Amino acid sequence: MKYLKYFIQFIFVILIFSLFKLLGPNLSSKLGGKIFEKIGPLFRSKKIIRSNIRKAIPNINFENEKKIINSMWNNYGRIFAEYIFIENFRTGNLATNINIEGKETLDEIKKSNKQVIFISGHFSNFELMAMSLEKNNINVAAIYRPLNNIFLNPLMERIRKKYICKNQIKKGIGGMKKLIKLKKKNFSTALMIDQRVSEGILSNFFNQEALTTTIPAQLVKKFNIPVVPVYIKRINQINFKIKIKNPIYFSKEKTIKNITDELNMELEKMIILNPGQWIWSHNRWK
Repeated sequence: MKYLKYFIQFIFVILIFSLFKLLGPNLSSKLGGKIFEKIGPLFRSKKIIRSNIRKAIPNINFENEKKIINSMWNNYGRIFAEYIFIENFRTGNLATNINIEGKETLDEIKKSNKQVIFISGHFSNFELMAMSLEKNNINVAAIYRPLNNIFLNPLMERIRKKYICKNQIKKGIGGMKKLIKLKKKNFSTALMIDQRVSEGILSNFFNQEALTTTIPAQLVKKFNIPVVPVYIKRINQINFKIKIKNPIYFSKEKTIKNITDELNMELEKMIILNPGQWIWSHNRWK
């Protein structure tokens, strides 16, 4: 039954991607946003989303909360619609829609020929971040979590490897081995640190403990390299701004827990900047 459900989802995605291809990026992104505003709340718990927002913004009123939720679903739908146009964002007519602030940091990374750890969260169209790093000649490997849908996952992996980031590292033991191999070849790493992970540690996140990945902290300790936070914001429709922040250097005395807590604080700052463009539906504090 589960596989039948996955197959139906796969057929639906193929059909709607074909429709989006005909409509073009602007109209597709707008339509995807409107569709998800309507159907998103049917598939995700409103209670969890509202609870998450109130943990991060305790004194928020009902109207602002509703505005954030609506904006989140709209952005979610736009991301979905924009997948079919990823190639255009990389090398086509949409490439100029991405503006990078902090290119001097990327230039310094290339000039010094030293690796870093790029961290971010699921903001705006988060797929464009690793793509932009690789496009700017950064040797980078992106860590990702495979989709549960066995029919859709190969499609998404093909899109990611071909247009987003050639070196995709699957979460898990096998992926970590590949990651370490690339680190020894001086590759930087890019990953999202905002998903709940069973193998993580409890770290402070908006004043409450949340299971958080320790991969960045482990890499800091093992290779003595800095962390570079990256933030992407949807400016208008299908126009984006990516901000490359200054590298964060950690002393040898910092523990895995210390580093993880500090990176969660960086994530908090990014979320508060534009809460309507972060995905609140993940149950981080379960």
